[in-house]
Amino acid sequence: MPGTSNKGSPACTRVAGLPPVTGRYPRILILGSFPGRRSLLQNEYYGNPLNQFWKIADNLLAVPAGLPYLRRRALLMARGIALWDIIRSCCREGSADNRIRNPRFNDIGAFVSRFPSIRFIALNGSTAGRFFRQLDLPGSLPSEILPSTSPANTRYSFAQKADRWSIVARYL
Repeated sequence: MPGTSNKGSPACTRVAGLPPVTGRYPRILILGSFPGRRSLLQNEYYGNPLNQFWKIADNLLAVPAGLPYLRRRALLMARGIALWDIIRSCCREGSADNRIRNPRFNDIGAFVSRFPSIRFIALNGSTAGRFFRQLDLPGSLPSEILPSTSPANTRYSFAQKADRWSIVARYL
């Protein structure tokens, strides 16, 4: 796609994110900010092997991290978990959230309306949380900003991340 420009901003190449992963009756929606470069190339959520998302899903939800992606995805959906990102497209070099420019958001409100079975929204990291707070969503679903599973988040140990992420299992 050709680059776009905003007044006062250099031209950028807009990159599109991934479609949502959902079953028929999701109970939990996990929202990230925007997929990293490797995830986009592989067309897989949390495709970077250093990202701890799948290890946490293994520990908390019995979704074995060693399974092929399509099988892991199917198990998440069977357990009532949907995956998506706040940002539909943006300009970004590399994979770091602090490099996101000119975000365009997914219609999270329409998604939640389409799936009234959703009881909780888990936000994967502070960037997802910050963008989520900018959205005008109908209703008042509980949500929580959880520690990012990104390898860039070294503030928390794996055990601390898994402990905070355990809230997801409580809503299933």
